[in-house]
Amino acid sequence: MNRRSFVLNSTLASTGILYANSVFSNNKLNTYKFNLNYAPHIGMFKHHAGSDPISQLSFMIDQGFTAFEDNNMKKRDVETQKKIALFMMSNNMQMGVFVAHTIYWKEANLASGNKEKRTEFLKEINESVEVAKRVNAKWITVVPGHLDLRLNIGYQTSNVIESLKFASDILEPHGIMMVLEPLNFRNHPGLFLSKSPQAYEICKSVNSPSCKILFDIYHQQIQEGNLIPNIESCWDEIAYFQIGDNPGRNEPTTGEINYKNIFKYIHDKGYKGVLGMEHGNSKSKKEGEKAVIEAYKKVDNFLI
Repeated sequence: MNRRSFVLNSTLASTGILYANSVFSNNKLNTYKFNLNYAPHIGMFKHHAGSDPISQLSFMIDQGFTAFEDNNMKKRDVETQKKIALFMMSNNMQMGVFVAHTIYWKEANLASGNKEKRTEFLKEINESVEVAKRVNAKWITVVPGHLDLRLNIGYQTSNVIESLKFASDILEPHGIMMVLEPLNFRNHPGLFLSKSPQAYEICKSVNSPSCKILFDIYHQQIQEGNLIPNIESCWDEIAYFQIGDNPGRNEPTTGEINYKNIFKYIHDKGYKGVLGMEHGNSKSKKEGEKAVIEAYKKVDNFLI
């Protein structure tokens, strides 16, 4: 046994989570090999894999997925975080994003310049660093919150940039990136950050390797369209993608977005990061889960 395997097995045993070999050793002879790192989330395949997170991760690997994201990772207990991290490490599975802080959906926080709100945000960023290190996460999601309707947008933008500069100072020593997610006006009315050029401007102003863009294709189809040209324009600041078709916010092929072309474009640009499957299943139960897997095989088949 090599040293890495010995350390991993010793750690698993010491935390009481040494699973049967069938969980950690998947038969991948017939597993589909995706061209990009699509990342399901907990709950997406619960009808096949059950409620246990490790069983769900094992099922994802069996289907060929090489990454995983979990918006709620920070809310999970430490032991669950450790179990997930150790399983992913043993299976060479990449961790995607989790939400780093409290999101203010109805009131201004970072845009307002309120010092107490900024202090709260930075405290939560510090906490997220510890979670990220525990689960081997490289990216954490940041949403600057609601507009301050009493302030000119220029002042709001300056307030947000200043807060993000402070956050970058926290994140840079750890090599962790906060990825700013613009959200669409229909699902999330009144938020400060809604468009990719706006996120691009902010990232350029913060000027840190720890402040980049999460380009959610579903949100930006609704908000601005023109997807491939906008991805091209923002490319040097994009660190992460999320997926969902429109209308419906379900798997690719269920709506109007030509994901085969978009994924080919992203692949041809040399993207090696994660693409989070932040969407629902268009059909219920096992039938819906099978449909998700088949949809990703279909749109990923762009090299032929």
